[in-house]
Order: sequence, then structure tokens, then C-alpha cells
Amino acid sequence: MKKIVQILVAAAMTLLLAGPAMAEEPIKIAVPSPFSGGAAAYGDNVKAGVAMKIAEVNEAGGIDGRMIEAVYLDEMCEPKEAATVASKIAQDDSIIGGVGHLCSSAHLAALPTYVRKGIPMISPTATNVTISEKNKDRDGRVWSFRDVYRDDYQGKFLARYVSEVLGLKKIAIFYENNDYGIGLKDAFSGEAGNVGLEVVGSEGYMKGTTDFTPQLTSLKSDNPDGLFISGYYNEGALIANQAKKLGMDVIKFGADGLDNVDYINLAKDAADGTYMTVPFLADAAGEDAQVFIAKFKEETGRDVDWMSANAYDAAGMLIAAIREVGADRAKVQEYLAAMTTPEKGYQGVTGLTYFDEHGDAQKAAYVKMVKDGEFIPAPEQLN
Repeated sequence: MKKIVQILVAAAMTLLLAGPAMAEEPIKIAVPSPFSGGAAAYGDNVKAGVAMKIAEVNEAGGIDGRMIEAVYLDEMCEPKEAATVASKIAQDDSIIGGVGHLCSSAHLAALPTYVRKGIPMISPTATNVTISEKNKDRDGRVWSFRDVYRDDYQGKFLARYVSEVLGLKKIAIFYENNDYGIGLKDAFSGEAGNVGLEVVGSEGYMKGTTDFTPQLTSLKSDNPDGLFISGYYNEGALIANQAKKLGMDVIKFGADGLDNVDYINLAKDAADGTYMTVPFLADAAGEDAQVFIAKFKEETGRDVDWMSANAYDAAGMLIAAIREVGADRAKVQEYLAAMTTPEKGYQGVTGLTYFDEHGDAQKAAYVKMVKDGEFIPAPEQLN
């Protein structure tokens, strides 16, 4: 009898000691993005936004005293690595949801795991249209949300902008052969004829390519007055640089994939005169966002970019859901899926976000350009 009492006392002491420790365990959210490789600068942008939001929440006491902890997972913007990272997230029950993935191809590769295992994710940047069709489980529940517009909208908007604002007529397209580059190219080409543009040439390239001279030489022979670079900043900068060396004196333009300061750093003066669409423009942001913009610069030493702003808001939405319904994957999904009206939306630094039946946010597009080695708002917007 004495031994049984000793065991019960020991068990009670264990529970007593474990109780406060469990209460203090952090709430984990995953942040799968490229933190190495050619798209690492993008990953740093997302990390900066997420980290700032989490720091603010934790400094205010967290959620019922529990701190928020980000689990950063490097998938290098590679579909195969993204699928592996998704399995790691699924196996860790302490992770409630996530902010990511960054690249569309990576997000599509990871999506089946999140849908099958029931893990709510919010991508701040993935724009491929196909995501809207593959993010539901058998019961029709959406597990992947995003606070950025889709490529079909962005591609059409870009076609209208270069025709109506820049007055271009003959366009050559140079696209990266992946979900993002092809999706944008197809949307742009589909709208081109409707707005008086002629696509005079189209060439594809693989990620990691460094010599684009043969394709650019071919595109130059088509005598375009605009070059659409449908891809990311790394290869985009090389294309801009090599086009200038070939004497291809045309207006260059692209989408949000070009929006990184390394596009300017790599292309140098060849970057000047490049236009690009973005979902967030600091100069057009509201008063509340200006506080965030100033704080971002103070803490990071650089100007805010759209990826950081979107990631800041994506983390804010996920944390708001956890605060409201608890650290439960299924309940967080239900909360996010119910954000279908402006009244139920999330007011962040990028504006009001709410989702349609596919988990997609309806966001406006803005245009920025490179002038004298710096990003500036394009003189004329189209909204």
C-alpha cells in the first residue's frame, strides 16, 4: 500500500511539474520557402515579413501566454524538395499551419500532402491558376489559401498595361519553362489580341540557364518593341543584361517574379526601363501600412517589398485564426474558409483580404519600374 501511495504521489508531482511546461510550449507555424539557391533572396523577403509579425505578437504576450514559433524549412523553390518538406510538416503534429510556399511549382508539389493530411496553408506569393483546382479535399474543403492575385489576372493586366499605357505593339516573349512562367505567358498571350498586341516571337528557357544569347538573337530578328520576361529575377537580370549587349533596345517588362533588388544588382544599368506588376506598392499604401513600412526599414535596413508585406499579412491571418479558434488544424481551416466577405476579412498592411470559394484573394495590381538603378512607382497606374 505504501508503495502504491508513493507511485501516486510521484505521478501527481510529474503532472504538477509538466502542467506549466506544457502551457508554455510555443505554437508552431511552418514557413516553407527557398532559403538557399537561386531564389534565396525571395525566401529572405518572406522570412522578414513573417518574423516581424511573430515578434509583434510575442512582444504583446503571444496567444494566452503561449509564444508563436516559426519553423523555417528550406525547399530551394524545387518541387521535389517542397514535397519532402511537406511530409516533414505533416509528421510534426505541433505545427498548426503554415505560410508558404513561395514558388508556384513548389506549392503545387507540396499541395497533395497538405490536402490529404489536413494542414491549412496560406501562400503569400504563389500565383499559378492550377493551385485553385488542387487545394480541396474529397469533401470540398479548401486547405490552401493565398493573399495574392492569380497569374491569369496578372497576365491579362500586364497585356492591357503595355498596350494602353506604354503604347507597345509587337511583343517578344521569353518565359521560364515552369508553372509560373508558362501560366503568365499563356494569360498574357490570350489577352494580347484583345488589346491590339502582336506576339511576334516566343522562346522558353530552363531555370539555371546562364547563356540566353541564341534565343535573344532569334527574338531580336522578329523586330519587337517590347520584351516580356516571364520568369524570376535571377535569370531575368541575365536576360536584360545580354539583351542590351546584343543591342536589343526595347522596353522590358515582367511580373512580380522580377521584383527583387537583386534584379537591379545583377542586371546593373540594363535593368533601367523595366516595368513589372506587383500586388503591393508602398507609395500607394494607407496610413496604417506606412507605420509597418517605416518599422520594416528601421529593423531590416532596406525598403519593404511586396513579398514581405504579403508574408506579414499571411502570418497575421494565420495567427488571428489560431487566436480565435485555438491551435487546431481543422478549426483553423474552418475559420479561414469562412473569410468570404469583406465583413469577415482580414485588414492588413496590404489592404482587406478575404477569399472566394477556391481560397483565392481578390487583389489589385500595381506597376513599378526601374529608373536610375532604383525601383520607383510607374508614373501611370491602371486600375
